[in-house]
Amino acid sequence: MTAPAATDSAATAPAIPGRVGVLGGGRMGAGIAHAFLIKGAEVVVVERDEEAAAAARQRVATSTGRSAERGQLEAGLDEVLGRLTVSVDRADFAGREVVIEAVPEDWELKVASLKDVEQYLDAGAVLASNTSSLSVTGLSAELVHPENFLGLHFFNPVPASTLIEVVVGAQTAPEWVEAARAWTAGLGKTAVVVNDAPGFASSRLGVAIALEAMRMVEEGVASPEDIDNAMVLGYKHPTGPLKTTDIVGLDVRLGIAEYLASTLGERFDPPQILRDKVAAGELGRKTGQGFFTWS
Repeated sequence: MTAPAATDSAATAPAIPGRVGVLGGGRMGAGIAHAFLIKGAEVVVVERDEEAAAAARQRVATSTGRSAERGQLEAGLDEVLGRLTVSVDRADFAGREVVIEAVPEDWELKVASLKDVEQYLDAGAVLASNTSSLSVTGLSAELVHPENFLGLHFFNPVPASTLIEVVVGAQTAPEWVEAARAWTAGLGKTAVVVNDAPGFASSRLGVAIALEAMRMVEEGVASPEDIDNAMVLGYKHPTGPLKTTDIVGLDVRLGIAEYLASTLGERFDPPQILRDKVAAGELGRKTGQGFFTWS
């Protein structure tokens, strides 16, 4: 695979890979598949078993159907979904130009998954991780071709988000960084490029604000609603830090905070209120209760 050059020409849309793989069809993986499908790519999503595969297919079909209702598709819905394959066999990643890993944020799971997927890829294919905080350099150390590996951190919900964080590992080839910029533009999103560091830019800053908001709730400074409104109305954040935590998932935020605390120090120690809510199963929107109640 040859890395496409980014273009500034308004008449020529930046290229995206024509054959894309996504490992994991949860909320993030399905969103990533959706993003590439509606821009013309052929996408294979690989899940762990048939039940998960069926759920992944439904997620992609539902979100793509919503895009069709909004007039956001460049082709008919049947044609777009006709480019989607959902599988339980990682060998189906063979021949893909890019494969993006989107499994849960667990170091051992990601390492095992990436090593397994790499064996099916051509030597010139790109392997990327959607990790939101784990070391891209550390993950690449387990691979045969670390030069072909980088972070592509998509944001939830992927169809609506306009940002992709491109994370550059110590051995990432420069041409793939430029290719990732072009792919991001081709998806209609904006890239921010960061060197590998704990939490990158987005998670590090976002978690820092969210943890302080949680401490304010613990201390009785203000209600979650008023803390969020202060950031939305005063600083023009589209969503407050506590509601964002509910959307991301309190368990996900806890895992990131613990990792950042282990690498960057005690300023990222998770507040007790976060630990208590996760222990109680109050994980945010996905369980119906977090810092807010979700219907």
